[in-house]
Amino acid sequence: MTAQVARLGNQGLLYQERTEIARRFESDNVVTLYPGDCLELLRTMPDGCAQLVVTSPPYNIGKSYERKTALAEYLSKQGEVLSECVRILSPQGSLCWQVGNFVSNGSIVPLDVLLYPICSELGLRLRNRIVWHFEHGLHCSRRLSGRYETVSWYTKGDEYHFDVDPIRVPQKYPGKKYFKGPRAGEYSCHPAGKNPGDVWVIPNVKHNHVEKTSHPCQFPVELIERLVLSLTTASGLVVDPYMGVGSTAIAAVRHGRRAAGAEIMSEYLKIARERVRLEFAGALRTRPMGREVYRPTGQVAARPGE
Repeated sequence: MTAQVARLGNQGLLYQERTEIARRFESDNVVTLYPGDCLELLRTMPDGCAQLVVTSPPYNIGKSYERKTALAEYLSKQGEVLSECVRILSPQGSLCWQVGNFVSNGSIVPLDVLLYPICSELGLRLRNRIVWHFEHGLHCSRRLSGRYETVSWYTKGDEYHFDVDPIRVPQKYPGKKYFKGPRAGEYSCHPAGKNPGDVWVIPNVKHNHVEKTSHPCQFPVELIERLVLSLTTASGLVVDPYMGVGSTAIAAVRHGRRAAGAEIMSEYLKIARERVRLEFAGALRTRPMGREVYRPTGQVAARPGE
């Protein structure tokens, strides 16, 4: 067994961590990457073991890793997976389902809207519908080009873990002060930064992104880092039913959490394992959290209010 000393996220603590990547789930695994269907993995996991379930499932649009089916059949399958996810979720846990649109004959259907009744029937409470905005993607000719997807953040109960401090962003007006009243002259904003709100501007992973792999719909590590940091605690278990190339596991390991997920495509699973190994070694290159979105040379930033 090999071990390394890793820094526990923003907590400033040190912990000993095994660096094996298991194929079968055990509660004390640091990382489990299951080679197969997500339902097979989920059914081996005990009730209430996960602090966070976060994923981006197939959109039923015929990508290489999915079989396009009738929409009703797709939703039925998603319902099976969601039911198991709710079962393994702790009473204070969160579920974040990141989706876009199902597209048929040029007409779009927002998948988060279709999935909401299923989640509601399973007893989940919707806390935020986070809009993830990005600048690049497929160019449309008969409708406006899609430049956002959504993350539906649900909780299992009314008592849940949420800590905004690790994901605060810089204040727009950091020097702003109260101009009257008993606190006149004091700073009116939080000294550590502001709540990031429910619109997140994070570049998607396209050809020139430092994290790009062969996966066609890879999501950025930074997107998951925000969810891991705000919705889980140290050593908590983060589960991704559709692990892809391992972005969720990377975000979890980076901040001292455990991770488990499944992937049916051997090509993507191999990439995920290598990326997680690089993360254990501190050698994986990713886009840093909070970095300003790239602006081409000569492009002038808009002034506040423009």
